[in-house]
Amino acid sequence: MFLVFVGLLLLYFGGGYVVRGASSLALRLGMSPLVIGLTVVSVGTSMPELVVSLDAALSGANDIAVGNVVGSNIANLALVLGLCALLNGAKIQATLVKFDGPVVLVVSIIMLELLRDDGISRLEGLSFLIGLLAYVAVTFSMGPHESKQVQEEFSAAIAQPGSSLGRTLSLLAAGIAGLALGGHILVEAAVTMATAFGVSQAVIGITIVAVGTSLPEMATTLVAASRGQNDMAVGNLIGSNVFNILGILGLTAVIQPLNQGEIGWGSLWFMVAVTAMLIPMMYTGLRVSRFEGAALLTSYCAYIGWLVMS
Repeated sequence: MFLVFVGLLLLYFGGGYVVRGASSLALRLGMSPLVIGLTVVSVGTSMPELVVSLDAALSGANDIAVGNVVGSNIANLALVLGLCALLNGAKIQATLVKFDGPVVLVVSIIMLELLRDDGISRLEGLSFLIGLLAYVAVTFSMGPHESKQVQEEFSAAIAQPGSSLGRTLSLLAAGIAGLALGGHILVEAAVTMATAFGVSQAVIGITIVAVGTSLPEMATTLVAASRGQNDMAVGNLIGSNVFNILGILGLTAVIQPLNQGEIGWGSLWFMVAVTAMLIPMMYTGLRVSRFEGAALLTSYCAYIGWLVMS
């Protein structure tokens, strides 16, 4: 259990350093704060999931690799978005965020269908990566057309680089090193824990590993929500979920094809269901209300309870 804690700690701080370093570097390269918030930050907060899933797949722990993505996507929407809505009621204004909702639902359904078939092959993983590039391209093209209010919100959320280029690169290097070490430690500890307690690797991946790797998203989202930066908060979560499927599963499958393993249909369908719940919420007064946030949290607690009991 101690090694699990050490691994999660390294992933948390490593992910934070990567987000800060990458955002600072992107600003230096002339990217707009809005595009950074919806791409660079989302990718950065998903780096723990990427490292863990890659390490797990290469170690032969397929269920942790897939379960980590499934559980993280569930936690991002049901747990983190639920907390965000309870905190401040997440009002959505950015067109890009509303566009991302259907996108993440579609890619979630595609993922489920591929796993139901023969798993995700190298070719299908490559198609995921191509889809990710197309998604990023659309984000870049739509970004300049957002309202002035939305642009100002992201400018306030993405701090201007206040350190030298050398310090920025050092932050990135330290973050990547922390992620690599923390990911390896967490995977090894998770496999050991599953064996010791007689719990499947799938359950460990969907619960402890997934929630742990979602900590950067949780921290970034709750800070943004507490400041009233709801488009940044929700955009980060949805963007991370898109990257988790297209980027993480795509890259992992190219290196090592993935299959459903012991990831139950209940978990896969719940991931799709909680994603589908997001769509009408975002278009109901353009706000994820506190009541809807409470519903998301309740559904997450019920799901975890069912998973543990079953």
